[in-house]
Amino acid sequence: MSKAYELAKERYAAIGINTEKVLEQLQNFHLSMHSWQADDVAGFESAGDLTGGIQATGNYPGKARNIDELRSDILKAKSLVPGTHRLNLHEIYGEFGGKKVDRDQVGPEHFEGWMQWSRENNTPLDFNSTSFSHPKSGNLSLSNPDQGIRDFWIEHTKRCRDIADAMGKNQGDPCIMNVWVHDGCKDMSVNHYMYRALLKDSLDKIFAQKKNNMKDCIEGKVFGIGLESFTVGSHDFYTAYAAANGKIPTIDTGHYHPTESPADKVSALLQFVPELMLHVSRPVRWDSDHVTLMDDSTFELFAEIVRAGALERVHYGLDYFDGAINRIGAYVIGSRAAQKCMLRALLEPTQLISKYEIEGKTAQVLTYLEEAKAMPWGAVYDEFCERNNVPVGEAYLKEIEDYEKKVTLKR
Repeated sequence: MSKAYELAKERYAAIGINTEKVLEQLQNFHLSMHSWQADDVAGFESAGDLTGGIQATGNYPGKARNIDELRSDILKAKSLVPGTHRLNLHEIYGEFGGKKVDRDQVGPEHFEGWMQWSRENNTPLDFNSTSFSHPKSGNLSLSNPDQGIRDFWIEHTKRCRDIADAMGKNQGDPCIMNVWVHDGCKDMSVNHYMYRALLKDSLDKIFAQKKNNMKDCIEGKVFGIGLESFTVGSHDFYTAYAAANGKIPTIDTGHYHPTESPADKVSALLQFVPELMLHVSRPVRWDSDHVTLMDDSTFELFAEIVRAGALERVHYGLDYFDGAINRIGAYVIGSRAAQKCMLRALLEPTQLISKYEIEGKTAQVLTYLEEAKAMPWGAVYDEFCERNNVPVGEAYLKEIEDYEKKVTLKR
């Protein structure tokens, strides 16, 4: 135990915070790290460009070109992030053996290798259906008036639920499966009600069969790239659907208006839905999916979860893909930033501040909220890193640079 941590422990004890308990809570805070940062959302289904409301930018050298390289990069990143974590896969990351397997034909057999990898590396898996970058993606998938296209995507999503269920059974822990479709219109349209009725009907068909080893999440958005005028799966639509059907809404921090607070959704949604899923990224003006940082909006998101006493009702995923920087660095910076935000939230003297607020003592509330910013939480995080045998502070950068020199720059 370092001297800095001993002092921090005393400082926090003075305001009623047990840092040892907080470190235990942080040890049980498991991020679902996203597979798609390592290869710019390319996947291994085809070499086509990204289409269907999604785009990755940047051409930093060394991105993963196959599953072995992807797994190597992910394990390297995980080795530099304290704690134990999950991995979130899109359907396009299956092992197809060089064969053409269309998305309405995919099955658990294409993810047997991932399930074995999961067991060997103590890394539970989460999953996502993939509606983009396919000849049938177009502007509309699950809400397409063409029944043939709509049925194709319904079948795809059903099969993804089968895969997620197999993953959950394999790991003895529910696989969290997220459904996001890009459906929308680039310009003015008059068929909003029809598109949403079709989406609702598609979801009803997809979710008709109960699965015991996975949990369903549905994710809304303000707009998609090239689909700026109308989004079928808006936040209002999915909030209502989740509340009516007991599904988990996904809060993606990049999917809101720049002046809107994703953090404020936590206490509202948890009144009506069983659980929440987070996709944590950093929007810059709009959904640009920059690497997560320890900024005010991310801290407030985690603080609202802690304040609501909802640690066990929220699933924590990362969702960004920046091809303009070292991709291992992006993983480590973003993961550690999310952890730091959660740590700071756990170290907040919430009960004390709540008491003052109820008593109408605003000066006391503001005092403790402000002073918490300058408390020695950094020493607590350093202790967390040391206990997990990962580099403290910026020391991880040396390992990333060495890995780049020896591995990624040789690709």
